[in-house]
Amino acid sequence: MLKILPIYKPVGFTPFEVVKTIKQVNPKLSKVKMGYAGRLDPLAHGVLLLMIGEETKNRDYYLSLPKTYDFEVVFGVQTDTYDVLGLIEKTSLPINNVNLFVNKYVNKTIGKSLQTYPPYSSKTVQGKPLFWWARQGKLSEIEMPTREIEIFDFAVIAMGNIELHNLQQKVMDSLNSVRGDFRQEEIKSRWRQYFMQQKKDTKLITAKFKIVCSSGTYIRELINNMGQELECGAVALNIYRTSVGEFTMKNALIL
Repeated sequence: MLKILPIYKPVGFTPFEVVKTIKQVNPKLSKVKMGYAGRLDPLAHGVLLLMIGEETKNRDYYLSLPKTYDFEVVFGVQTDTYDVLGLIEKTSLPINNVNLFVNKYVNKTIGKSLQTYPPYSSKTVQGKPLFWWARQGKLSEIEMPTREIEIFDFAVIAMGNIELHNLQQKVMDSLNSVRGDFRQEEIKSRWRQYFMQQKKDTKLITAKFKIVCSSGTYIRELINNMGQELECGAVALNIYRTSVGEFTMKNALIL
């Protein structure tokens, strides 16, 4: 029997829903133990490794594999989740010389460092996931956990901008794709307020990146740090995992 299955996780799905779908479409796997290695956020997409049967015992090995991502950032907005599936906390048009800043940030980030877990993540503290503490408004009661990560390669692929109406369409499409309870209605309301308050000809600066990093690296956290250092905020518009170790989109099953 197949032991490891690289699969493409679409935008809007959780890894659990991917496993559930695989079992539904393949009756032979319906009663077989199955797990996944390496979460992908609801709005992230790309390669997800599913372990089948006894291979689930090797989860730690698959978790340790390096990962490659392509991702796109929008500057000028900050949310509590560090992507567009979050409540807007800050808006501010970026200063000049964003290109120069972004290139410096990329160069200085390569190597080993301590990364703080994002508040909206599944890392547990005192038996509860961080997103529970965040939703309860109790993050101030705990010490945010950190872990060592390593960035092996990091590059700016393109700089550009996005018109407000195009950003609005992308944000709403993303929010409508997500299943389950992720505060979508409240988040949509906040985004609508934001778009109504902006001038119609507003354009926000965007940047596309490619990164090769160690297991456990949160792309959203990197993006939020970028926005904080630039003092204007930044959010993930798109996060696409193109490989996990030797497993790439070329050999991934499409749902």
